[in-house]
Amino acid sequence: MLDPGRGRTKTGYLWAVLRDDRGHGGADPPIVVYHYAPGRGGEHAERILEGFDGVLQVDGYGGYHRLARPGRGGGAPLRLAWCWSHGRREIIAATPKAGSPVAEAILARIAALYAIEAEIRGKDASIRQTVRVERSRPLVDELANFLRAQAARLSGRGEMGKAIAYLLNHWEGLTAFLEDGRIEMDTNLVENQIRPLTLTRKNALFAGHDEGGRTWACIASLIATCKLNDVEPYAWMKATLEAIADGHPRSRIDELMPWAPAA
Repeated sequence: MLDPGRGRTKTGYLWAVLRDDRGHGGADPPIVVYHYAPGRGGEHAERILEGFDGVLQVDGYGGYHRLARPGRGGGAPLRLAWCWSHGRREIIAATPKAGSPVAEAILARIAALYAIEAEIRGKDASIRQTVRVERSRPLVDELANFLRAQAARLSGRGEMGKAIAYLLNHWEGLTAFLEDGRIEMDTNLVENQIRPLTLTRKNALFAGHDEGGRTWACIASLIATCKLNDVEPYAWMKATLEAIADGHPRSRIDELMPWAPAA
């Protein structure tokens, strides 16, 4: 961010919030909304999610912990579902160049879970949960026993020991997908919506000020949501602005959303 009046730059952040129920056959249209904030502290997540209750799927960033606490501002404590993809990366990063039988065993078990997920993607949430209870839970229980055995054997200061501790410390959230067919195993869906912004950031270099950051977030939300719904962004934006200029009533704003049949 440019910092007008100070002759320097500062760092702003775009927080991405995604709803995509297609993985469990949900009827609600996918949508991604970016929120600009001047920092990345957990208080910004708390403000953005004010009024939201339920399950929140996140990566391992510690700032989200406050959302699950009894004193959470803006609503009841959220249930955090953690990300297997991030846990897998911890194991890979801790694996020495020569390889590791421990890492291979852990990664093989995680791969088996993902293979099951590939089979049930798009199926109804109740079907997904049933399959997970029957096929995934035994694999998860086996992995838990293996991780605990390795944690007792390996040094907690070593890289593999730390990676295993990461998985065990997040175990409750990592296993949340077993109990709810709507939950995914990872946050890859929302991370896929972050990557285009990263490229744009490099191309654009700077937002001019905080208000520019908020405008950037708004426009990016519209364009990305169009793409999620297989709608051409320019055509949708042109038609929408023309409809507003022609007096489309605010009370019927839902008719202009990217997922609306006439959009």
